[in-house]
Order: sequence, then C-alpha cells, then structure tokens
Amino acid sequence: MLFPKKVKFRKWHTMRKNPAKVGVASRGAVIAFGSYGLKALEPARIRSNQIEAARKVLSRATGKVGKVWIRIFPDMPYTQKPAEVKMGKGKGDPQGYCAPVKPGKILFEIDGLSEAEAKEAMRKAAARLPMKTKFVTR
Repeated sequence: MLFPKKVKFRKWHTMRKNPAKVGVASRGAVIAFGSYGLKALEPARIRSNQIEAARKVLSRATGKVGKVWIRIFPDMPYTQKPAEVKMGKGKGDPQGYCAPVKPGKILFEIDGLSEAEAKEAMRKAAARLPMKTKFVTR
C-alpha cells in the first residue's frame, strides 16, 4: 500500500466537511500520460487500501501489454479513537493515510488496451472506490 516515507506532522486538521464548498480540481484534471482515464465526479477521501485494490484490478487487466499510472497519492493521515472511549480525551491515533480528491481529478490512467477492455477495467476499478467516477478518453 502507498504511504509517505516521512511526514513532518503525525496528525493533520480534518479539513472541510461540506462537499459543496470543496470546489473542483484545477490540477490533474486532464489526461496527461495514458489514453484512457478514470475521473472523480464527487469529493472524497480515498484510503491507501482502496487505491491499492483499484491498482490490482487495473494491473491484472493490462497484463504485460499495458501500462497504468496512479495520479493520486495518500499523504493525509487519518485518525481513529479506540472502541468504547468517552468523548474528549484528545484526538485518536493515526490509523493510515488517505488522498483527498476533488471533483474533476483524474485518478488513474491506462494505456495499451483497446477502448472496450480499458472501459471494463476502469468499471471494475471504480467499484472499489468510495465515489462516483467517469471513464474519459484523451
């Protein structure tokens, strides 16, 4: 799974909860490397294990002929308190890392497959992600 080698701060602020105020992605909104891509349609935080599950599906579909690019990286730590702990008593311990994603961001790119094969692979990968996505071509 993906995670940063070293971080300056163990815990981050939680960021904005209202998805209406998130805005749309200005960076990473066009296909840059491959021929086909998977674009986010709504804001979400994608955990590193979800990225890994989608990556496995895409790499299985491409085999040795195609190439996959991951355009997001989980660098934001998320925390969780233990079970049956009362309110207060500080913030929980870091559990893992997630990637905050805005609508319009390209998540994965793929090349070396026909459009039908790429569309099917992206559909399977999108089933592992916690948001609505769209298949886009160059």
